[in-house]
Amino acid sequence: MKLYITLLAMALSVAAFAGNKDEQAIRTMLMKQVTEWNKGNIEGYMKGYWEDDSLLFIGKSGPTYGYTPTLNRYKKSYPDAEKMGKLTSTIVSLSKLSDKYYFVVGKWHLERTVGNLEGSYTLLLKKIDDVWVIVADHSS
Repeated sequence: MKLYITLLAMALSVAAFAGNKDEQAIRTMLMKQVTEWNKGNIEGYMKGYWEDDSLLFIGKSGPTYGYTPTLNRYKKSYPDAEKMGKLTSTIVSLSKLSDKYYFVVGKWHLERTVGNLEGSYTLLLKKIDDVWVIVADHSS
């Protein structure tokens, strides 16, 4: 019986560590996005997104499908550092859906000389080739 309890405790510890490792990787990726945005580097910011035609971004103008159209949408909406401003992002919740998917709810704020913007976002992240990427983003 002691062996069973010990093995169960070890299995739970390994599972918790794996979850924490994934959550830390996701938080690190999202922090890198903020850092790249604040450098004025939209291409660097986009490294957090799935580079695929199936990427889904939903903003105030409706859905955009694909990595390149999403990148172009960002470049059009934020053509220079003044329009980009300084981004602050706060994770409200980070929920594991499965070993391959996480759901993130957060808030964003842009501090800009041309007028501040803020809103909320939901992200669906998928682990692809051992890397967490955003496969769907709904920002408003």
